[in-house]
Amino acid sequence: MTASTQAKSLSIPKTMKAWVLDDPEQLRLTEKPVPEPGPAEVLVRIDAVSICGTDVEIITKGLPAIVRGGPPFNKNFTPGHEYMGTIVKLGAGVDEYKIGDRVAVEIHAGCGRCERCRMGMYTSCLNYGQNYGDHQKGHRANGFTTDGGFAQYAVNHINTLAHVPADMSDEEATLIVTAGTAMYALDVTAGLVAGQSVVVMGPGPIGLMTVAVAKALGAGEVILTGTRDNRLEMGLKLGADHVINVTKEDAVAKVREYTQGGAHYVIECSGAPNAVNDAANMLRRGGRICLAAFPGEPVPIDVANLVRNNIYLFGIRGEGRSGTHRAASLMAQKRFNAKLIHTHTFPLEEVPTAVRYARERIDDAIKVVVKMN
Repeated sequence: MTASTQAKSLSIPKTMKAWVLDDPEQLRLTEKPVPEPGPAEVLVRIDAVSICGTDVEIITKGLPAIVRGGPPFNKNFTPGHEYMGTIVKLGAGVDEYKIGDRVAVEIHAGCGRCERCRMGMYTSCLNYGQNYGDHQKGHRANGFTTDGGFAQYAVNHINTLAHVPADMSDEEATLIVTAGTAMYALDVTAGLVAGQSVVVMGPGPIGLMTVAVAKALGAGEVILTGTRDNRLEMGLKLGADHVINVTKEDAVAKVREYTQGGAHYVIECSGAPNAVNDAANMLRRGGRICLAAFPGEPVPIDVANLVRNNIYLFGIRGEGRSGTHRAASLMAQKRFNAKLIHTHTFPLEEVPTAVRYARERIDDAIKVVVKMN
């Protein structure tokens, strides 16, 4: 069956259900036209979408979403970025995917023409800045500058797609992007971590996936720190060798004990105000820190300590350098059980409730998934 024949056999409505953001924290279910894919784009029927902490930030505060040069409120904008689905229509020139393929999606399609995009750093596209979301430059970030996944359909550039194997559930596939962020952090900071020690600070979804990915890549010791025992126990199930509750133990001292003098790498996923200083003190000289989260306010950092000990400091945004594809491969090989962090499921009609569960961590919610009917 040809792609065109398949396209004709699929039922694609003219309109779809979609949640739009009116005032802050005001989501409204409405009908929107089903978008049309352009060149190098596909139309994805969304099958599931998970709630990210950044979605909560956008719904509450607006940033980091920027729509048509300003805040996303009252612009008929649909949030949501951690989604997966099925390709139902191909744009002009697309032969890398076919109708019926299941895919997970990345957020960012960079401009493809700036220096950073050509290096694979499309989440650091140089056309962010004042041109963030400038479609004429080719840049789009679904759920940030363009419509996202709290809807029945979305258009995605082919560069943002990763295949989902047939035996992976929709719910698990929504976690590929989260694992992709962990892969990007380890890639930028460490590269090859086999046999070396990795500390992960913060047992949120990204931190938990970082534990799993680091262990799958052969890290010698993986240590997870945090404040919630149930999350730390989840880290043990995902491969952590040691966990430290920072409210009960001196995390710096315990890390140095477990690693016989200091870890090789720290991936900071907590956003805690003193996290960088603590991370630096956990490391052996010449160690490396990757910041995958950030505090809500500026914080003091002991730069002299970093310099004296030759500590390298990195920051990442999202899931660049095709980290999502490599994470998808690890998950397809069943190298770790990402399903463990999926705790709650809601239908599309209950997106506000799903967001509330994620925000307030109701019933120990970790990853809340919205599953389409």
